[in-house]
Amino acid sequence: MLVFSFITVSYVLANYYFFFKLTHVIHIGTPFSIVLGLCVFIMTLSPALIPVYSHRSSEKSLRAISYIAYMWLAFLVIFFPTGVILDLYNLIVQMSHSVMDESLSGRMISAEKTLFFPMLLSLAINIYGFFEARYLGIEHLVMPTTKLPPGVDKVRIAQISDLHLGIIVRDSLLKKVVRKLNAESPDIVVSTGDLVDGTTRHIRHLTEIFKDIQSPLGSYAVMGNHEIYGGVEETAGFVEDAGFTLLRGKGVTVNNMINIAGVDFKGGETGKSTHASSQEPESEMLSKLPESLYTILLKHGANTDTASLGRFDLQLSGHTHKGQIFPMTLATMFMFQYHSGFTKLPKGSAIHVSRGTGTSGPPIRFLSRPEITIIDIVREK
Repeated sequence: MLVFSFITVSYVLANYYFFFKLTHVIHIGTPFSIVLGLCVFIMTLSPALIPVYSHRSSEKSLRAISYIAYMWLAFLVIFFPTGVILDLYNLIVQMSHSVMDESLSGRMISAEKTLFFPMLLSLAINIYGFFEARYLGIEHLVMPTTKLPPGVDKVRIAQISDLHLGIIVRDSLLKKVVRKLNAESPDIVVSTGDLVDGTTRHIRHLTEIFKDIQSPLGSYAVMGNHEIYGGVEETAGFVEDAGFTLLRGKGVTVNNMINIAGVDFKGGETGKSTHASSQEPESEMLSKLPESLYTILLKHGANTDTASLGRFDLQLSGHTHKGQIFPMTLATMFMFQYHSGFTKLPKGSAIHVSRGTGTSGPPIRFLSRPEITIIDIVREK
């Protein structure tokens, strides 16, 4: 809930800030200011209205509305903090002038520059970020263990997370993901939540593409917050039709080689949903799995349950996107218990948090390259 509230308040302030800057630098008169204000107000509401449009609009109109709304959001993510920094600089110069009693006007940044420089910078970064979001990288993680059974020297797991299939992330990226997965020859493929971005109305055909994934020991998934937004029954059906075994508060032992367990996302963003209310405590669920085998815990949220430490060897998570667009990274790194990458935990456990494979909202990434994670569980020598 904290993350959602922060993003909402920041977004509303950024829209007001843009309107304020534009009308004070460019004097366009009252009638045009009113029209501009209405346009900014509509753009402010547009991302929140997309879920409503998704159940009613045609695919073409929904995609156009989504691109406009989300690209506007991405523009403000860069414009807002850059403009504020320049305005704070001018404020400091003005305060220094009053204290030092000497003219520092020559060091002030003009009002025009405090408007147009952030605009141009935002446009440039978002153009770059559009291509960075498509530069899908492979992260490798090697986990030595004594828990592999005799005759098994390595189990390779491929993790995808936060793909956010929907009106923007579609066929082309999914086909690229499947190609890269198969090129790594994983034994098991896992999805750590947000495989879909809410409703599956326009993407049901994508389940056929998933069937090209080659994972001899199966594919497993858990529910993220966006699956819950889209309706648990609808999105769970999509995930299962895509060939994943959905782990909702349960664990399985795969071919007597390795344990894989999973839990639903739990957090304030999902409101009063009772999706996880009937699931037994995570630590109790894990305690029922064979202790002699290596245990993977799939959990969308990048947080750990203290009672579960020592009951799993590696937790795979997502959700954070590592901020997705810098400088959002500076905010999200304080919002999540674990932000990105690999971290050792007490009692022999560890966690890896994926930056995500797709994009949520704007089809933009800046200083947060998307990833597929390849985890090799190898026999310790």
